[in-house]
Amino acid sequence: MRHDLPDTPHTLGADLRALRKARGLKLLEMADVLGRSVGWLSQVERDMSEPSITDLREIAACLDVSVSMLFRHAAAPAHEAGFVVRKDARRPIGSSIAGLVEELLSPDLTDDFEMVHSTFLPHSKIKDTVIRPTQEVGYLVSGTLQIEINGKSHHLNPGDSFRVRGEPFRWANQSDEPAVAIWVIAPPVY
Repeated sequence: MRHDLPDTPHTLGADLRALRKARGLKLLEMADVLGRSVGWLSQVERDMSEPSITDLREIAACLDVSVSMLFRHAAAPAHEAGFVVRKDARRPIGSSIAGLVEELLSPDLTDDFEMVHSTFLPHSKIKDTVIRPTQEVGYLVSGTLQIEINGKSHHLNPGDSFRVRGEPFRWANQSDEPAVAIWVIAPPVY
């Protein structure tokens, strides 16, 4: 478990470092992929250098996250930074192409896990099976959701929860209403 000083604000650099490490990339490996020096990447991760928008696009592609995930939204007041995420300050993550809208509930990505608020739009489904080297637990807050884990289909109602441990999974919302779930994912993938 990571322990940071309580008054240390978490930053873009800290998030980038956490994502890089979660993907098992060394500084040198990621710098090579980006065509940049290790020193430059180290400075970005320590918030001593600010990457350009082009750099952010390349970093996002390397880490397999959306560029919007790397942008900070409404700044938290200093006494809340790293502790509280207000509803209107959540960072959107992933892509809504399949009918899934996700927002990061965690203050940053520097913990051993992340919490995600997921809204599955009516009649939406993911086409491709997802396989991630993670452990995930989800809790359905509202609506209904069909989730297939390792080839077995499960119908979820509000209050139901599920776990995925590196198995292939897919989801579908076959109803006329949105489904909302809270996911805890370890290590962070967004």
